[in-house]
Amino acid sequence: MSAAAPRPRRIVIVRHAETLDNAARIWQGHADTELSEAGQIQVTSAAPLVAAYEPALLVSSDLKRAAATADAVAVLTGLELRLDARLREVHVGEWQGLTAHEVTTGYPDLVAALERGEDAPKGVTGETRAEVARRAGAAVLDIVRELGQGETAVVVAHGVSARAATAELVGLDQGIADRVLRSLDNCHWAELVEVGKSHSGRALRWRIAGWNLGPSVA
Repeated sequence: MSAAAPRPRRIVIVRHAETLDNAARIWQGHADTELSEAGQIQVTSAAPLVAAYEPALLVSSDLKRAAATADAVAVLTGLELRLDARLREVHVGEWQGLTAHEVTTGYPDLVAALERGEDAPKGVTGETRAEVARRAGAAVLDIVRELGQGETAVVVAHGVSARAATAELVGLDQGIADRVLRSLDNCHWAELVEVGKSHSGRALRWRIAGWNLGPSVA
C-alpha cells in the first residue's frame, strides 16, 4: 500500500472585523480605528472557525482593528500573536478620513484613473497597488518560509493588503486580481493551499482554495 500524500501547507488570510468607519464608508488607510460593536460580534462568530484550522503561526497587521480580530484567535489557540506592519492597509494619502462620496466628488480624475486600472497612488500622496503588493507579499513569503510540512498560518490583514498578498503568493497579476477578486468582507478570509513546486523545481506553487469564506459559508 502506498503511503498517504503529505498534508499541504496552508495560509488563511483574514480581513479584520468591521469598524465604524467601514460602516460609514470612510477611507481608513493607516488610521488606527477600533472595532465597532457589530465587528466584535463578527469576531465572536468567526474566530472559532479560523481557530479550527489549527494554525501553527498567527501573524497580524499592527493596526488595532486587525490585531483585535487576531487576538480572539490567539485566545482560542494559545498561540502568541506576532504583529507585522507590512500587512497594514494601503496608505490612502489625502483620502484618509474622507467618505467614499467625498473622494468621488473631490478627486474625479484620480478615481477615473484607478477605475481604468491605472496603478496611481491612492489619495495623491498614498501608496500604489504595486507598493502594497511588495510589502504585504514579502510578509506572507516570510511566513511561508517558517511553516513546516502540513502546517497552517493565519494572517490577519485588510481589504487591499489581503488581496495584494494573495495575488503575490499565487502568482496572479495585481491588476487582474483587482478586477476578478472582490474585496473580502469584514471577518471573512481566503484559504491558500500549497500545490507543490513549479515546473522549474524551484519555486513553490500555491492556489486559492477558498475566497471570502466566513461563518455562513465556511
